Amino acid sequence: METVFRLEFARVVAAVTRIVRDVGIAEELAQDALVAALEQWPRDGVPDRPGAWLTAAARHRAVDLVRRRENYARKLREIGRDLEDVPPPPEPADPDAIDDDLLRLVFTTCHPVLSPEARTALTLRLVGGLTTAEIARAHLVPEATVAQRVVRAKRTLARRNVPFEVPYGPDREARLGSVLDVIYLIFNEGYAASAGDDWLRPALCEDALRLARQLAALMPKEPEVHGLASLLEFQASRTAARTAPDGTPVLLRDQDRRRWNRMLVARGVAALDLASATATGAPGPYALQAAIAACHAHAYTYEETDWRTISTLYRLLAARSPSPVVELNRAVAVSMAEGPGPALEIVDSLADEPALRDYHLLPSVRGDLLLRLGRTAQARAEFERAAALTRNEQERELLLRRAADAIP
Repeated sequence: METVFRLEFARVVAAVTRIVRDVGIAEELAQDALVAALEQWPRDGVPDRPGAWLTAAARHRAVDLVRRRENYARKLREIGRDLEDVPPPPEPADPDAIDDDLLRLVFTTCHPVLSPEARTALTLRLVGGLTTAEIARAHLVPEATVAQRVVRAKRTLARRNVPFEVPYGPDREARLGSVLDVIYLIFNEGYAASAGDDWLRPALCEDALRLARQLAALMPKEPEVHGLASLLEFQASRTAARTAPDGTPVLLRDQDRRRWNRMLVARGVAALDLASATATGAPGPYALQAAIAACHAHAYTYEETDWRTISTLYRLLAARSPSPVVELNRAVAVSMAEGPGPALEIVDSLADEPALRDYHLLPSVRGDLLLRLGRTAQARAEFERAAALTRNEQERELLLRRAADAIP
């Protein structure tokens, strides 16, 4: 039940928002549908299409809600036909239209009336199905902060009567940055889950990749859209090699690159070419990250990786979009290009960064550098600290194994 709901939650919310025009109410109706499923499925059995069942149940409740309102007849005319038994009719074909409810929901929840932080938090909650803890982890902020952002964002959308609509022209462009960030964060949560028993959440990766592809088709002249699509294609190409048969994580250096999906690599190369062809200036953050991923994809073994180019690209990324996490990633590249000593200096300079205080990858990277420098006792302590900070069980086990293996 939990798996089905997490997989289908965003689609249910998107379908119901089309009716009630209020994302907060749509979320409540989606949860009501889950309650109905918890009551009926144990008795009647799980339906063949559980997602369709949940959507239909939520939509019935939405129609009942509209019926209870005085403007029921007007709402039905707006929708176009009776929604109790059949889905809404498709809108007229328009090459500039967003015909996917999920993508429509992303643009709606990224409305300019919300702050950038609120847009991202709300969209991750409704579209990505992430919990407040997972969103907080992704943004390195307290859970209470995220919870407040989500609640206030839903209230603001309702108070300002923001419609569930297709944005066009400058309005669409104004929301694009937030949309790209949200799709990227959804993919990242699927690529390396911040909490839970599983290292990967493939459904989130698939949703994010599909949204990125649709956005690239919708906005073919935007280089950063192609940059994001390229980055996700490259990252998704490694999925099959990132876990062992028992689900344990496999580090990049240990992955069997014959299992990397070369079709997705080719798609990543093509999207990166489009990003370069449409750019009118220096590459943006997503195009730079895609170029870094391309360096990994072009190396058939870990030893063949062009770390000097990657280190240079990270330096450009740090100048273009500075952040402590980018600096931490740059340290890893520097460690491979120049050695662990210079990299450790970068990592140690990040020790007092508030955003990284509880970020498990900081001690994890530091432990790896210390291990390569022969400082095994310190390395073990760093791996143990990283294990205590992560909320993902598979990652915790990996870090504890690394700590155990760090024997003086």
